[in-house]
Amino acid sequence: MPGDSLFFHADFRRLWSGDAAAQLGTFVGYTAVPLLAATTLAATPFQMGLLTAAETVAFLLIGLPAGVWVDRMRRRPLMLAADLVRGVLLLSVPVAWWAGVLTLPQLLVVALLTGIATVFFDVAYQSYLPSLVGREHLVEGNTKLQAVQSTSQVAGPSLAGWLVQAAGAANTVLLTGLGYLTSALCLWRIRAPEPAPDRPERARMLPQIGEGLRFVFTDRPLRAIVSCTSTSNLFNGAFTAVEVLFLTRTVGLAPGAVGMMLAAGGAGGVLGALCAGAIIRRIGQIRAIWLVPLLTWPAHLLVPLGAPGWRIALTVTGLAIGGFGIIVYNVSQVSYRQAICPDRLLGRMNASVRFVVWGTLPLGGLLGGALGELIGLRGAVWVALAGEAAGALWVVFSPLRRMRTLPEPVEEKAAV
Repeated sequence: MPGDSLFFHADFRRLWSGDAAAQLGTFVGYTAVPLLAATTLAATPFQMGLLTAAETVAFLLIGLPAGVWVDRMRRRPLMLAADLVRGVLLLSVPVAWWAGVLTLPQLLVVALLTGIATVFFDVAYQSYLPSLVGREHLVEGNTKLQAVQSTSQVAGPSLAGWLVQAAGAANTVLLTGLGYLTSALCLWRIRAPEPAPDRPERARMLPQIGEGLRFVFTDRPLRAIVSCTSTSNLFNGAFTAVEVLFLTRTVGLAPGAVGMMLAAGGAGGVLGALCAGAIIRRIGQIRAIWLVPLLTWPAHLLVPLGAPGWRIALTVTGLAIGGFGIIVYNVSQVSYRQAICPDRLLGRMNASVRFVVWGTLPLGGLLGGALGELIGLRGAVWVALAGEAAGALWVVFSPLRRMRTLPEPVEEKAAV
């Protein structure tokens, strides 16, 4: 590499650029699709929960075998194919709207199939980065990628909110499809050769899945991280299911203002991504995994205090501080997972983690929809965000509190 920074790594810049396009489109879609369902298609709270569940249920359905397949294949071509599939699926939404045939069932099907493609992309993506940039650049690489995600989390909802008002929700989804197609183009332009994966003869799927699960759940610190993330994601899924309805029907915001509110969490995330490297260097990567959530995630409890007038500032503050803490936590724990896992298990490790931590999201979506029907939108938001903050206790009361240095990859340590 001609310099110490990944800014000088041409192929990482291509990956980074593609990720920027995909993330912007994703966060435009995260705002436009719920607004389309809630306003144009008049979805109920439970139907919004179904939509949230459809987006992530694929991690429960195929998450574990996807890890085996990713470890058997080159990862970049798989990511490219997943981007193309997601782009075409999302472009079908405005096309159906123009033809006058768009329905909520179509949105559910598009969300489900896009989620399947996302399973393969995400597992391959986190497994591809170490081979592209080297383990010594994992924190820097993950920090830059999280910065893109956080910036998109600010720009995407804000842009989506105003575009929905100006051009309609279905037309706004067009940006999401184009973002995925742009990402595919950038991945296609990466020139670094990817080594062929090891393919053990007569390797059976179930034992390989079991090997990935054992790696994750026999390591106590990693098990605590998975428990923390899955608990928080369960309740975050519940919050996501009712968030737009809470902001439009309880707080009374217009679509443009909803976009600005959703961008608040992204603004905190941008700051978190900018500060993550410095925070990790200052307090240590291990300590950042448990201390940052402990100090920041409870701020989410300010969100349900929001109401018309000055109290809307409480919601903005809660989303921003919580977004800051989530990004710093993600940079720390993802880099930890990538650093301790041997290359041959990266796909299965990431799939096992994603199976659990993303598999709770559809359950959370259904939970949020049911809570919204039973106890009202504000009550559902209280329960969801209290549960999300409590997820930090898994890492606070774990061996991570006593650790000071990053472990070596398991197989390398055993070979010494």
